[in-house]
Amino acid sequence: MAANPLTDGAHLAPVETQTVEVAASSPAADRSVLPDYFVRQAGAEFAGLHLLVDLWDAHGLDDIALVERAMREAVEACEATLLNLHLHHFGETQDACGEAQGVSGVAVLAESHISIHTWPERGYAAVDIFMCGACDPHAAVPVFERHFKSGSVEVNEAKRGLVR
Repeated sequence: MAANPLTDGAHLAPVETQTVEVAASSPAADRSVLPDYFVRQAGAEFAGLHLLVDLWDAHGLDDIALVERAMREAVEACEATLLNLHLHHFGETQDACGEAQGVSGVAVLAESHISIHTWPERGYAAVDIFMCGACDPHAAVPVFERHFKSGSVEVNEAKRGLVR
């Protein structure tokens, strides 16, 4: 029986962790002096805005270079801080059925993340944009619309970590 990397752990890299000790006298020990990056808007307080963006009738969704450009420009448009960008192309050539292969990726931000998953055979891309602090996640939406020349866009917004 073949090894199953999802269940036997054979292909899992060890997780590196780091513990940081904070002296009781340091400013970091007093949470009241640290910015928490929660958003305060229209009388509400919450961790951040999470946009779920559906792009339909979109083009270029199998082009990893185009996806990378769109992700980087979206980060800049939101005035966010890019920590890491990882993209995966599911195949640069067509699959056995003659369909283009999609791209999945995530931009890890100091302010949270932007992720994308594309289905070129359907002209569809799912984009998540979650940001805290002063960044504007809405600024990323027209960037994706323009890069992928989408025919229609649906945006759903959620306030994450809403303080009640």
